[in-house]
Amino acid sequence: MTDMEDRLAIIEACTRMAWHADQREWDRLAEVFADSVTLDYTSLNGGEPAVLTPEQIVEAWSGLLGAFDATQHLITNHLVTVDGDTAVCTAAFQATHRLTDPFGSSLWTLGGNYRFVLVRTGGAWKIAAVVMTATWGDGNRNLMSLAAGQR
Repeated sequence: MTDMEDRLAIIEACTRMAWHADQREWDRLAEVFADSVTLDYTSLNGGEPAVLTPEQIVEAWSGLLGAFDATQHLITNHLVTVDGDTAVCTAAFQATHRLTDPFGSSLWTLGGNYRFVLVRTGGAWKIAAVVMTATWGDGNRNLMSLAAGQR
């Protein structure tokens, strides 16, 4: 692959993570991940980063995100650095979650940055790590707890 082809494939892998989650294409979602993935959502939830398989990610995300009426994760402003068979892609995100709540707003939107670490595996770029850094939120954060309770 040329440098440009690598960059486009890396951006595509990161975009597909959001697209497949929002479209509830759980089998396709698993395809974007390496065999072992470090997920770091500690800026939002605290705790420690988790190391999961693609199947474990799909199980967790399908339960939580699948409980929402709809989600939309927009990822943009990609900056890509390629070093052989590894790459880092940083990008801005905005994630909107919709769920009917009789006691509050039905929307919660979160914004910030992603840092993806990718590896070339079998000729394809796969996500090996995701660090989500939340920098702002708006709306009803309680929707996450409501969605988690519906699992």
